[in-house]
Order: sequence, then C-alpha cells, then structure tokens
Amino acid sequence: MSTKQIIHKDIIQAFRKEGRPEIAEHSSRFFKTAIGEYGEGDRFLGIRVPVVRTYAKKYKGASPAVVRKLLTSEFHEERLLSVILLVEKFKSGSAEDRKSIYEMYMDHTAYINNWDIIDTSAPHIVGAYLKDRSKHKLYEFARSDSLWERRIAIMATFHYIRQTEFEAALEISELLVHDKEDLIHKAVGWMLREIGKRDRVAEERFLKKHIKRMPRTMLRYAIEKFPEKKRKAYLTK
Repeated sequence: MSTKQIIHKDIIQAFRKEGRPEIAEHSSRFFKTAIGEYGEGDRFLGIRVPVVRTYAKKYKGASPAVVRKLLTSEFHEERLLSVILLVEKFKSGSAEDRKSIYEMYMDHTAYINNWDIIDTSAPHIVGAYLKDRSKHKLYEFARSDSLWERRIAIMATFHYIRQTEFEAALEISELLVHDKEDLIHKAVGWMLREIGKRDRVAEERFLKKHIKRMPRTMLRYAIEKFPEKKRKAYLTK
C-alpha cells in the first residue's frame, strides 16, 4: 500500500467518525437533496463546517492525488474538505501549483455541485487564477446548462469585486439576469450588492437598466443595504 493510499484512508477513517446522523438528516433537508431538488442525491456524513476546517488544517500537507480523491467523494463534507484544502494550497502555491489546482478544479465541476462548496472556493481559485488572464471560461460557464457552473461563473467574480474591478461581474450578471434558478438569482443579487458597497452608482446603473426583467429575489438581494425609502421605491417599480 502506497503512502498516498495510507494518507487518504487515514483521513477518511478519522473524518467519518465525526459524522452525526441527526446533523446529516438536517443537512440533507437544508441542501435540498430530495428528488427534483437542486441537490438531488447528495449524501451527508453530518459534519459541521468548523470541524471540516479543523481537518483541513490538520491535513494541509495532503498530496494532490489525495485531495482529488476527496473531491470525487460521494459525501458532501469530503468534497467541501477537498476544496478548502485546494484554496489553501492555491494561496501558498507556486505559479505551477496554482495552474494545476485551477485545472483540477475546472476538470471536476461535476463534483463541485452545491452552493456552499462553490462559494467557499470559486472566488479564491477560479477568480484568482483568471485575474490577469482571459475571462472567456467564466462567460462560457455563465451560458452553461449546469446550474453549478453558472454559479461558479458569478461567484468567481467576487475576487475582482473585492479589488473594485466590476466589469466581469456586471457582464456575467447581465448574462444571468433571465436565469430560471433561484440559486442564481441570489448569487447575482449578492454580487450586485457587493458592487454597491464599493460603488453605488455602478450598481444602480445596472439596476435601472434591468429592473423590469430582474427576478424579484435578485432585486431584493441587490438592494438589501439600500436606505428603506430607496429600497421600497425599487420594489414598487
């Protein structure tokens, strides 16, 4: 048995002991895993996020092969553990390491398949890697049939918003303004709100252009921090 296999088995053996059936049951409901819901078929061990992060610190030296195994796990929390490990490796990695992590992430989007896993990782890996590169992949994902790839596209732009660069976020928001999925409405509204924290004029310019066709959830998220009078005015338009 190789060292990599031993490390992987050690991780999952210890990690799965942390599972609690009552938490797993709650998570299954919270993340909508019933037939026809967005998380259909996802499985949970019942491990809370702070515990997952503790394991990420403990196993930060896990090899890429081990992290890839975790990323393809049937269990939600092991996939979450994997992307947290990838984020930390990306932050401290060389240019070559970052390229490999980005490619691993993009090659496994079928497993990056719930909003918490995406929101934890897409800005810090996809957004960061593409910072000074072509954003073509983000626009491609924004047009994807996959709900999760569309969420990756908009959430990756959070990396740029934090640096007061709004072009990609606004353009991808425009591509998603007609999206049918509530999880996209919330993500786009959230990113618009983040833009507004830094540049209210830029946010309101977008709202005035698209308000007649924006889903109400997207609008409510976008204007959540507006003064009450202005927020009510937008909601009555």
